[in-house]
Amino acid sequence: MVEKFKIHGGETLKGEVSIGGAKNSVLKLLAASLLVKGCTKIYNVPELTDVSIMLKVLSELGAKLDYNKEEKSVVVDATNISSITAKYELVSKMRASFTVLGALISRCKEAIVALPGGCAIGERRVDFHIKGLETLGAKIKIENGYVHAKAPKLVGADLYLDIPSVGATENLMLAAVTAQGSTRIQNAAQEPEIVDLANFLNAIGADISGAGTSEIVINGVKIDSLHPVEYTTIPDRIEAGTYMAAVVATRGKALIKNIYPAHLTFFNDKLIKMGANIKLADPTTIEVSCRNRLNSINFVTQPYPGFPTDLQAIAMTLLTTANGVGIITESLYENRFMQVPDLRRMGADIHQDRNHAIIKGVKNLTGANIAASDLRAGAALVVAALMANGESIVEKLHHVDRGYECFEAKLRKLGAKIQRFDDTENINNMGGILNESRL
Repeated sequence: MVEKFKIHGGETLKGEVSIGGAKNSVLKLLAASLLVKGCTKIYNVPELTDVSIMLKVLSELGAKLDYNKEEKSVVVDATNISSITAKYELVSKMRASFTVLGALISRCKEAIVALPGGCAIGERRVDFHIKGLETLGAKIKIENGYVHAKAPKLVGADLYLDIPSVGATENLMLAAVTAQGSTRIQNAAQEPEIVDLANFLNAIGADISGAGTSEIVINGVKIDSLHPVEYTTIPDRIEAGTYMAAVVATRGKALIKNIYPAHLTFFNDKLIKMGANIKLADPTTIEVSCRNRLNSINFVTQPYPGFPTDLQAIAMTLLTTANGVGIITESLYENRFMQVPDLRRMGADIHQDRNHAIIKGVKNLTGANIAASDLRAGAALVVAALMANGESIVEKLHHVDRGYECFEAKLRKLGAKIQRFDDTENINNMGGILNESRL
């Protein structure tokens, strides 16, 4: 069964939408729960494909799981780890599952984890993970596509990352939790999800300081001193940015609720420079609106706190109908302009030169048959369809479902005309679903 969106564009989005737990955080919290004997409960867990895959990874390692859909919580009982092998069949589907490597080394002193393989948005090497773990004392060899790691004794060390890799920072934090002595990670990633992981680890008994800065210090503790906790995941800043862009793109007005506005400072600044209106309604709610055509801007994607690469495709969509010419430089991933061909199908004027995209605003986009090539490109195409004249069909929704919970339901709540269907359904009459009661 191939699922698709049918979207009738041109509707002004208005109302309010609530943001769920951060995908890129909860996946690492689940991996970190392997450190603890007993039942750890994590709240604000979104129902996403990626979360499902991570839960399968934990289950195969021996953890007992209880997911409460209504409560949006997961209880992980990792008292008995029966396996140290994370299989390729799962790790290849979702790179974040590679983070169990650091947790298993810390907890079990041994791990066999499949290499995550390629990625649609570009090369994402694990050299920094391996080098750092070896510096901590792990003996590592790579055979048949698997990382085999043994570390009877981990010893704290000074680690320097050539680039502030989020995944490497997380894996090294997890491994260093139980290393003897102190570990210092320099040029560490500073994303809010790194801070969330550090806060979780401290809550279970770790000793970590500096998260959110370029230098993180981990003072090792004994594995038996770690204990279960209840913990709430931070809101998803990328999901929030996506709905903000959708509202701005359709010249609407909405409240974006259950967010940490400080996590979106740079993105908000760019939207304001383009002509959007953004104001703080309360500590966890912002009001976003736009009445007029946007103005083009230039920006470069950078590690946090710079412009997030995960919102680059969304921003490009906004530029397609803005006044003037905007230039985007993608500095992090070499293949992250995969939305460009489909935006051109909708009438966008985009010239791409390696990691630069020059976008000349057109009067409007028109509906077309388009297909998601990855998670964020897929979300950008949905926003493009919402702002376009006419009807669009968006295919390959499995990419979008990796990171957006109840995407079409939340958009319908804002007034979008969007329907999910599969090839077996008759989609000619959209009647009932477009007039259904709001959530």
